[in-house]
Amino acid sequence: MTRLIYAISTLAILFIFVNCTQQKLSVTNLKCESTTNPLAIGIMNPRLSWEIISNKRDTRQTAYHILVSDTPEKLNKEIGNMWDSKMVKSDQSLQVEYAGNRLNGAQKYFWKVKIINQSGEESAWSNTGTWQMGLLSTDNWDKALWISYDKLTDSLKVVPGVHGSGDKLGTKAVTRSVLPLFRKEFILRKKIESAKLYISGLGHYEAMINGKKAGQNFLSPGWTDYNKSVLYNTYDVTDQLLKGKNAIAVIVGNGFYNINRERYRKLVIAYDYPKMIANLKISYTDGSTESIVSGADWKCTPSPITYSSIYGGEDYDATLEQKGWDLPDFNDSGWKDALVANVPAGALLNETDYPVAVREVIEVKKREQTGPGSYLYDFGQNCSGIIEIKVSGKKGTVIKLTPGELITSDKMINQKASGGPFYYSYTLKGEGTETWRPRFTYYGFRYLAVEGGVPSSEKQNPESAKIIGLKMIHTCNSSPKTGEFSCSNLLFNQIYTLIDWAVRSNLQSVVTDCPHREKLGWLEQTYLMGASLHYNYNLYLLYRKTIHDMIDSQTPEGLVPDIAPEYVPFGGGFRDSPEWGSAGVILPWMLWQWYGDRAIVEEAMPMMKKYIGYLGTKANGHILSHGLGDWFDYGPKRPGTAQLTPKELTATAIYYYDIILISKMMEITNHKEEAKKMSSLAAEVREAFNTKFFNTQTKVYSTGSQTAESMPLCVGLVN
Repeated sequence: MTRLIYAISTLAILFIFVNCTQQKLSVTNLKCESTTNPLAIGIMNPRLSWEIISNKRDTRQTAYHILVSDTPEKLNKEIGNMWDSKMVKSDQSLQVEYAGNRLNGAQKYFWKVKIINQSGEESAWSNTGTWQMGLLSTDNWDKALWISYDKLTDSLKVVPGVHGSGDKLGTKAVTRSVLPLFRKEFILRKKIESAKLYISGLGHYEAMINGKKAGQNFLSPGWTDYNKSVLYNTYDVTDQLLKGKNAIAVIVGNGFYNINRERYRKLVIAYDYPKMIANLKISYTDGSTESIVSGADWKCTPSPITYSSIYGGEDYDATLEQKGWDLPDFNDSGWKDALVANVPAGALLNETDYPVAVREVIEVKKREQTGPGSYLYDFGQNCSGIIEIKVSGKKGTVIKLTPGELITSDKMINQKASGGPFYYSYTLKGEGTETWRPRFTYYGFRYLAVEGGVPSSEKQNPESAKIIGLKMIHTCNSSPKTGEFSCSNLLFNQIYTLIDWAVRSNLQSVVTDCPHREKLGWLEQTYLMGASLHYNYNLYLLYRKTIHDMIDSQTPEGLVPDIAPEYVPFGGGFRDSPEWGSAGVILPWMLWQWYGDRAIVEEAMPMMKKYIGYLGTKANGHILSHGLGDWFDYGPKRPGTAQLTPKELTATAIYYYDIILISKMMEITNHKEEAKKMSSLAAEVREAFNTKFFNTQTKVYSTGSQTAESMPLCVGLVN
């Protein structure tokens, strides 16, 4: 009994201690533009958000007070010299728009907030949050120039892209582009306060400061229509710089900027040869600043990457490496001066989305020999990514690595459904243990066929390289996880895990439909899977980018194509299907519902109105009849275009849904008169739909298929 009393007393004291020490009301998790302490904000009125902590149930904010300063010292003295909102009566804690003095490019700002709850209790000030403005104008780039190793003549450019092999393009897109190395040495003589690297490389790049990679991004920047938008990234590289000699080095790859006619390709496109732009802004402790910018004074040379394609794979020849090329004091006298490149047509904008990055490393689960000098590795998991190999052997030995989701009955890689040939090759330099992973491509795979290398545990052939290690590197968008599912049923848990791997593998810098054969941003899945995705991941930034991709891809007539970015205009319903293009209306509504973003609704409103107007021109008596319909339904014929449900039903139903949603968005953005017109149009479409498709005798819609019955109910067409 004594022990029991002692235990109860201890728990009671602990409970009292916890409740006494826990702060009753506080504000935490400060975010600017939905990001913690972002390095490059590209708008003049960024939105601020925060979370409330309380040890009382049903605590609600009734007012907030925000301070923004241009120095931490002023903020600590509670001086909001940039913005002092005073106490504002409002329960809004998401997307509160900055309304202070004009912000300057590349300037850092400091902010904090406190709130009042419904009982009149006032919180303490939150901890300090920060944001830094991006490069808002050409002047902010300090005369940085786009530079390249070579230029593609206008007569050889292929924009927009061509679907398929492109073999009818003559001499276009035949030559491999040189994937260049760039470098610049500089001397720093004063103590550094901070340093930010602003950089873009098309199609993708990796940057090094004194031999260390800047950031952990993979395939950056995110892909866009480069004639409309070009993204740049920002890195804090303060800790990578040294007093005295320094070097900045960059390698640039093709991505979707240049896809030539080798190996597998879904499309062929050529905006230009690879190019880059960079501005390293340095602030010193004495208050002075300096910028190291890209220009004709940089040096360049071909990299050891002899072939790279987002669709075809990557070849790396380690015998071409130049040791120390990314370090100070490297002898680059044999390199040529960089060319001043043509400026891309697209606006240079900061990338706001979470980057694609390495998310998981997966070890080999099984290995078996499939022939003389050839082996099949099984990682036990199908996902998007690349490989990493550790190997030793004679100089010039070539190892070929072919990934695949499937294998044949005789244990060969099967790429029929995923696009082939796709493979990697690595040529050894013959210097001890060598480690390599591809930089500018990826694939969806579980299996890996290896030729030219023998596992270190096997008997060695003198002509073969020794495979010391192989790993699968899973890469995808690094949007944070927000939820997950588990239950007592093992099968349900396995189904959830299976779907989650598929989702992750298709979250890149666009929402793809597959991580190998197409890698394109097919739009219908963004909303059909929308709720499932958002319950599991915070995709606010990725979906904002998708909306901007659709704005960039919209045609002058108002069409929102089935894919965005639209690298290639597909024919027929594969370009103009209402069930796909309607993402242009549904996604802004989704961001309003999930994240309270009124600004994106306003920004997308011209696109939405134009698209609904376009659909109206295609309608006959308010009935649409074009597109893919209930794509890939299972009927008597081979799956593809809808068989069991008329295209008219799905196209008109989604048209009605678009009109309903835009009328609601017009209401919340105070376009009242336009909202009334849309509501009237919706009523007319509803009447026309039910007159055409609803059988009043059988009480069945159209063919009575599952889609024909469920879709009218889902979008609100049923009386």
